[in-house]
Amino acid sequence: MSSPDGKPTKRVGVVGLGYVGLPLAVAFAEAGHDVVGIDTDARRVAGVVAGESHVEDITSERLRAVIGRIAATTDYDRLADCDAVLIAVPTPLTINREPDLGPLLSSARALARVVREGQLVVLESTTYPGTTREQLVPLLEESGLAAGRDFNVAFSPERVDPGRTDHTLRTTPKIVGGLTPACLERAVELYDLVCDEIVEVSSPEPAELAKLLENVFRSVNIALVNELAMLCDRMGIDVWEVIDAASTKPYGFMRFEPGPGMGGHCLPVDPFYLSWKAREYGQPTEFIELAGEVNQRMPEFCVARIARALNDHSKPVRGSRIAIVGVSYKAGVGDLRESPALRIMRLLEDDGAVISYHDDYVAEIPELDHVSEPLDAVLADADVAVIVTAHPGLDLDRIVATAPLVVDFRGVTRHIESPNLVRL
Repeated sequence: MSSPDGKPTKRVGVVGLGYVGLPLAVAFAEAGHDVVGIDTDARRVAGVVAGESHVEDITSERLRAVIGRIAATTDYDRLADCDAVLIAVPTPLTINREPDLGPLLSSARALARVVREGQLVVLESTTYPGTTREQLVPLLEESGLAAGRDFNVAFSPERVDPGRTDHTLRTTPKIVGGLTPACLERAVELYDLVCDEIVEVSSPEPAELAKLLENVFRSVNIALVNELAMLCDRMGIDVWEVIDAASTKPYGFMRFEPGPGMGGHCLPVDPFYLSWKAREYGQPTEFIELAGEVNQRMPEFCVARIARALNDHSKPVRGSRIAIVGVSYKAGVGDLRESPALRIMRLLEDDGAVISYHDDYVAEIPELDHVSEPLDAVLADADVAVIVTAHPGLDLDRIVATAPLVVDFRGVTRHIESPNLVRL
């Protein structure tokens, strides 16, 4: 059989059907290839089987259009007949902010039972340099097969930015590093089916480090403007005016904006993966670690700023009704992973505040026992409205006109002048 583009049909396995894995599965299915999707979460598998997407970048309609080509299951044995297997499982941090490779190692052990000669295995999960060669390969070789000889191994980092439509899996250049030249050739052949541009590197390690560099670069620059925002607050200077002015320089400056902290599956995590690995080589990464610390402190700074704004209106935090506007980690998505809003809400409740929230993308926060309320309802009796995440279409003028006090941590009210408005 052939796919719509005339190329032979592949059978592709995807381990992990989350924010990375499900888009991969759908992309290969849309290109005319058969997909076996594996996930340990039976409810997630059942949802995919029913054609119900839990990932915002993949609509249920888009999933249902290719559901005949995607077989979702919890059974790793179904991967034995696949030409290639892509691993896209979470790589979070432990409570001590160290890499947690538990999901990756578990999936590798399960895959080792079924890996066969001639298969290609690609790791997509973000991780530190050396993971593919030092962690994944030895576990797969417990099968009795040799990586690079009997089966192929490569690393190709996911570059998903949830909510974006201008850069997709197909249009974003795909970095690929193979364990051997033959491994690289096989991986490039595979990704050429769903990606317009392939960036080849010499081995898995440069590919692993390139992904970390991308996100550490953002982390460091966001920390810089966050620290500048705290300084501007002390100096009585509008940080947004400073950034707007600096951004007019046509060279040598790249705009980054401050905020209440970093969230998502990459930016708050990746710097710690790199700094942890660097310690193995006795090489301090003080610059990277400091950036992570600055960004982690932003929720505490935001809570202090809210308290000061309330104090200026003769109100204490304790007993004040605080409406949080937007709780997901970024605008336009409902992703709560590492969202600074959760930390801000916890700290405010610890200080005795009465919290409510509005977010059209997040219906409930079970861990905090809160549900989203209509915007008018949370503003009706609020002492202060705090804009943490500004989703598209948010009626900023109504918020400023209704709430007796508004604290804006995203700089989205710069077009409004009002005495009850405080910006980061």
